[in-house]
Amino acid sequence: MLRIEQINTYLVDLPTIRPHVLSMATMHRQTITIVEIHCSDGFIGIGEGTTIGGLSYGDESPEGIKLAIDVYMAPILLAAAPSRVAATMAAIGRSVIGNHFAKCAVETALLDALGKRLGIPVSELLGGRQRDVLPVAWTLASGDTDRDIDEAERMLAERRHNVFKLKIGRRSVEDDVAHVAAIKRALGDRASVRVDVNQAWDETAAARGIAMLEAAGVDLVEQPIARGNRPGLARLAARFIVPIMADETLRGPEDAFDIASRAAADVFAVKVAQSGGLYAAGRVGAIADAAGIGLYGGTMLEAAIGTVASAHLFATFPKLAWGTELFGPLLLTEEILTEPLVYGDFALRVPDRPGLGVDLDADRIAFFRRDRSSRPVYGVPASAEA
Repeated sequence: MLRIEQINTYLVDLPTIRPHVLSMATMHRQTITIVEIHCSDGFIGIGEGTTIGGLSYGDESPEGIKLAIDVYMAPILLAAAPSRVAATMAAIGRSVIGNHFAKCAVETALLDALGKRLGIPVSELLGGRQRDVLPVAWTLASGDTDRDIDEAERMLAERRHNVFKLKIGRRSVEDDVAHVAAIKRALGDRASVRVDVNQAWDETAAARGIAMLEAAGVDLVEQPIARGNRPGLARLAARFIVPIMADETLRGPEDAFDIASRAAADVFAVKVAQSGGLYAAGRVGAIADAAGIGLYGGTMLEAAIGTVASAHLFATFPKLAWGTELFGPLLLTEEILTEPLVYGDFALRVPDRPGLGVDLDADRIAFFRRDRSSRPVYGVPASAEA
């Protein structure tokens, strides 16, 4: 009988190409939690759990993701049928509340192994892909106007990105808008300029700021106020022409339904980990589609595994009007795949090999692993680990 023989989890610390400035944290590195699920037929599925800024962004950290998998999910997985992914994740859901990022990592690994076993890409397990390439935005988050303009010009010249999202919210509303307006003037109609406030404004400041951003030619405003203030988000969405996008307030299908019923957003930033996994994120997309809400493929700045998992799902969406921001691997100084993901002509190509369609570079992973010398192994007697 097919079974899971062992589960490996480990943390990998990867430096970023520059400081990444958000309203709640400044990132100088990204820590990813990798899970490997080894099945008795020899197939190994890989998944990734990644969040932003430790615990400054949300209620899961890389260390917490690892702990949740090691202690609470691994025993369930060892008793599960690995080919029955939905049933296995339902069993985990009955015993583990929340922990969306950890669940997403495990579900991704199970789907990767299943796709490899069946010889088909993960996108075909999620309903079937409708596109092979995904438009990809780039986030300008140095905080320095001239540096951000230079970075955007370089991306345009290389035909890598022509959509730019600016992280704002750490300075005064006026200073932030001046920063954004200067970049929009420099880029003109050659690029789409959008902003992400990461909940930094109250509703009054947001009303003032969005009016100025609209006048400056900004195309999209993401999560301007606190995630719990959905009535305020609805008031802002009704007041302004520039679309308002829900992000931190959107943490799964139930949230998606509530936001849609309130008309509290014009666009959904769909994030697979924040939603609770690929299946749940697919349901978020279906709710948005039914409600006439635009879709944007979001990121938690995942490395390659989480990025390609998201790409497989987003490739199945019937509509993806706002593109994606699956640039996470490009923010890192190190490549962790044997063959890098393919970016070019302002888009990401979705792999078409079985499973996720990627393989880890074992040497690079070993070098950047936080523990380096040991790896937790479940389902194998202690004597076998030596």
